[in-house]
Amino acid sequence: MADDIEIDTGDLERRMDGAIASLRTEFASLRTGRASASMLEPVMVDAYGQNTPINQVGTVNVPEPRMVTVNVWDKGLVGKVEKAIRESGLGINPQLNGTIIMLPIPELNEERRKELTKVASQYAEHARVAIRNVRRDGMDQIKKAKADGMSEDDQKFWETEVQELTDKFIANVDEALESKQSEIMQV
Repeated sequence: MADDIEIDTGDLERRMDGAIASLRTEFASLRTGRASASMLEPVMVDAYGQNTPINQVGTVNVPEPRMVTVNVWDKGLVGKVEKAIRESGLGINPQLNGTIIMLPIPELNEERRKELTKVASQYAEHARVAIRNVRRDGMDQIKKAKADGMSEDDQKFWETEVQELTDKFIANVDEALESKQSEIMQV
């Protein structure tokens, strides 16, 4: 019978979780005036003919609160790693010391903090859009199931479930954004 048609909210939730996880990764790469190894995660190095994450060509360390070091394993890649960091848009000026690249983290001024909060807002909006796209997919599944004989009561139930799931994840994005913005603006 058509009454046993169900929508896979577990899949929708897993995909929305993915959007949140991606947002957290992007937030981790935003500089807040403190050194963090994760701030170099988005940096890709042109190594051996392909783009390679920086942590696969060297060891990333945080020896001091305002210093990140990259110990490049292959001496021939030091220049490429330095170039990748310069062009990454992180606003960090690398200093070479043999195969070790030192990245002193400067204090953030008020203008740069405001810029970073805007970037964080953009990341959050991308996550919201991703979550809304998952919601749209869920609603499309419900419409298809209705065409396959789902009752109107079941349709309303599943639409409510998908909307509540969406609202929960959008609230998570807003909470993460608020937390990151206060962390950025903290002097």
